[in-house]
Formats: sequence, C-alpha cells, structure tokens
Amino acid sequence: MSWRSEHIWIEPITGSRKTSNFCWGVIIFLGSLGFLLVGTSSYLGRNLISLFASHQIVFFPQGLVMSFYGIAGLFISSYFWCTISWNVGSGYDQFDKKEGIVCIFRWGFPGKNRRIFVRFLIKDIQSVRIEVKGGVYARRILYMDIK
Repeated sequence: MSWRSEHIWIEPITGSRKTSNFCWGVIIFLGSLGFLLVGTSSYLGRNLISLFASHQIVFFPQGLVMSFYGIAGLFISSYFWCTISWNVGSGYDQFDKKEGIVCIFRWGFPGKNRRIFVRFLIKDIQSVRIEVKGGVYARRILYMDIK
C-alpha cells in the first residue's frame, strides 16, 4: 500500500517475503527431505519412511543419487529461507516533488552492502520506462536513465 501526500509519494516494495517464496521453500524442503530419507533408507537397508519400500532401491547408484539430490535440495531450501528471513529486495521508492529528490532504498544480503540507498535529483532523470509482465513469473520493473 503506497502512501501519498501533496508533495511526497512513498511506494513500498515487497521483496522476498511473498507467498510464492514461502510455498517454494516448503515444497523444496519437504521434497529434498524425502529424497534424503529414501537414500538413507536404501543405505541402511530398512524403511525410515513407511510410505516407500526402500528395499527395492539399491544404494549404488539410485540411493546415492537420491541422497545427493536431497542434500542439494536442503541447500536450495536453506537459501530460500535465508532470503525470506532477511527480506532481500524489500524497501521503498520515495518521490519528493517539493525537494526535487528521488530516494530508492532496498535491503540486500548481509554484509558490507546490506543497505542499498540511492538518492538523486528529479531534474537529473532523462527517461523513465516501466516494464510489467504478468503470469506465473509476474514482475514490475522501473527503469530510470539518469545523467
């Protein structure tokens, strides 16, 4: 929800705390955990999950590959959950007509450049282009050409 007055317009940016990221984080975590448990079950030779008959899966090569996919999926899901908890990409765009200033603030990954803050004059903007794409991978991008 944007905030607007006579001279100032503030547009908040959602970032990585979107419903789709939460869903993908859960799906990838549960899927990779399942792969890892089936791979471990085939290595141990007994069922850790009663849903799958792991005695039918030979550890080398199927169980080993499933364990690898499980570990890789856990790394990917941990990346998702870290970006969600750090709220990477969130921030705001502020347009101040009275002062003639545009401020863009975003949160990044932890480190030296965690806070991204760009400030410039409105008169320095040469052109503005807005790109909106709908669908499954919807996105809105604001391009500004500055002197």
